[in-house]
Amino acid sequence: MARPDGRRPDQLRPVTLTRGWSTHPEGSVLVEFGGTRVLCTASVTEGVPRWRRGSGLGWVTAEYAMLPRATNTRSDRESVKGRVGGRTHEISRLIGRSLRAAIDLKALGENSIVLDCDVLQADGGTRTAAITGAYVALYDAVNWLAARKALSGQPEKVMHRSVAAVSVGVVAGEPRLDLCYDEDVAAEVDMNVICTGTGDFVEVQGTGEAGVFARDQLDALLDLAVVGCLDLAEAQRKALLP
Repeated sequence: MARPDGRRPDQLRPVTLTRGWSTHPEGSVLVEFGGTRVLCTASVTEGVPRWRRGSGLGWVTAEYAMLPRATNTRSDRESVKGRVGGRTHEISRLIGRSLRAAIDLKALGENSIVLDCDVLQADGGTRTAAITGAYVALYDAVNWLAARKALSGQPEKVMHRSVAAVSVGVVAGEPRLDLCYDEDVAAEVDMNVICTGTGDFVEVQGTGEAGVFARDQLDALLDLAVVGCLDLAEAQRKALLP
């Protein structure tokens, strides 16, 4: 069965990482996975939350949101509703966990970096695009601190590994990489996989949306995801070249 956009089962959508997209943050990138577009910004503040003061460790956290018209129908802003939804909380925490795997908090010193990931346009894979883009924004924020001699360690020690993420799933019985929205809603199995630049796993989220899945299907999906994340790590590397 052909994919909606004609890609091979093991092919990523076109990926673009545009650094410095926003003027004010210490790090920013517009990340595009096909029709999905997420603005990731990294904001630096001196000091850490009260519960971490005096530890010598820094802190990295994240917030995720979708603009009201990021999808084909308008949704109310969560600030207007007066509460943040469970899905938003879950994705924010996932992004924070994933990016903390890329950084040595002791070498960061008692500095805090907040990663804001705002979905401008959604076509599947918004959380994986956010993680992939947030890594680049975080890298630039760390270099901003390094230029001001505000780190406890060398910049290369602070960002000691890269992190990227991609979705995979089983659609019409076929394992596929980087699902667009039409595939995501039809998937029998849906997974989000976060990997380091060497192919090690940071986190794996997998669900049988329309039943169960076998071990060989899981292995096939993980293999697809690792290859996809390695390609994304190369895209990150190229985006970070001077």
